[in-house]
Amino acid sequence: HLSRGPSPISLSTQDAWPVAAAITEYINAYFKGGQHNRCLVKITGDLMMSFPAGITRIFTANPNVPVLSFRLVNISRIDHFLPNQKLLYSDPSQSDPDTRDFWFNMQALQLYLQREAELNPQASYYNIGVLKYQVSSQDPGRAPLLLSAECQRSGTVTRVSLDYHCCPATAPSTQLTAVQVLVPLDHTAADVQCQPPASWNAEDRRLLWKLPNLSPTNHSKGSGTLCASWQCLEAPRGPPPSLAVQFVGSGTSLSGMDVELVGTRYRMSLVKKRFATGKYMAGCSL
Repeated sequence: HLSRGPSPISLSTQDAWPVAAAITEYINAYFKGGQHNRCLVKITGDLMMSFPAGITRIFTANPNVPVLSFRLVNISRIDHFLPNQKLLYSDPSQSDPDTRDFWFNMQALQLYLQREAELNPQASYYNIGVLKYQVSSQDPGRAPLLLSAECQRSGTVTRVSLDYHCCPATAPSTQLTAVQVLVPLDHTAADVQCQPPASWNAEDRRLLWKLPNLSPTNHSKGSGTLCASWQCLEAPRGPPPSLAVQFVGSGTSLSGMDVELVGTRYRMSLVKKRFATGKYMAGCSL
């Protein structure tokens, strides 16, 4: 979500009218069998646009409102687009595989903004979900954090280790923050030992590491190893546990996609980008 909307609007018909945008992506990844180069990645993204509340007065005062158009760039990796068909038009025959132009149905946009103004008369800006998109890949370079997990079992004792390191090519200038690693344990697990120390929630039967911010440009702050061991009443028979990782980042899109306005009547006052994990998992090798 946008922490703030577009710039306050001027009633002057000479000024370009401000619009803001937010690109939010969720990355799902699964690293197979202890190898960080065996990875399935899926990124789902949302593009939202934000309009200042005062633009409804501008539109009402201008019977021939200029069409708002925008261009998505760096989209060659994107598999699917799902535009808001109530609001957007697009030409599917565009020849450049790395860009795509869209333009608003201005009558539908004005009706939407008028309805928002009636429902939220005190709001300073209104957000509109513009489109969704998806990226699928088997390239581990699309994942901002590479994982490799191993599991060893000896009688009733289980040992798990996780190696992690940032992938600089994916988000070179973005720190990964709010990093957490979770390991589910058997309900009879006891004598839990961790390095570095982790939180052991006996009720939820899980280990939780909270890591400092990870930097892809600083190796000592972008990689590490987590280890844990525990003992069960009986020798485990099922598959080894999968480790779940969570983090967030801002300032870039993992897909590489960006947005820009087309024409001069409107101006982009803010483009906010952030990403977060969906299901981000590492399967252990035995």
